[in-house]
Amino acid sequence: MATVDRFEDLEIWQEARRLFKIIYKITEETNLKNDYKLRNQIRSSSGSIMDNIAEGFERGGNVEFRQFLSIAKGSAGETRSQIYRIYDCNYISSDAKNTLIKDFEDLSRRIAGLTNYLNRKNFKGIKFK
Repeated sequence: MATVDRFEDLEIWQEARRLFKIIYKITEETNLKNDYKLRNQIRSSSGSIMDNIAEGFERGGNVEFRQFLSIAKGSAGETRSQIYRIYDCNYISSDAKNTLIKDFEDLSRRIAGLTNYLNRKNFKGIKFK
């Protein structure tokens, strides 16, 4: 794996950002915009994925980064659950639901893959140099 100096260069962060923008657009362009609690919940959980990847990376330690990746993966699961909720409330179509579920499952797998990679490394992090 190549050295990454900025969280913005992490593909999982970029993908989390892309998916957040899709969720945000849904919350602005559908009747979900009037369901304030559910709208705010799905915005929060989808944004939390990219935020936790960034925060964990910026802490500079492998153990902390893995912990924040775990939180990010949990937020991806939370967002998937909320996607079912917005589908059940008729805010999105079945096709949109299926695409989003697949995309968030893929992101969860990629986060788990990075976590597993870091678990196998003895590198403690840049703050320990």
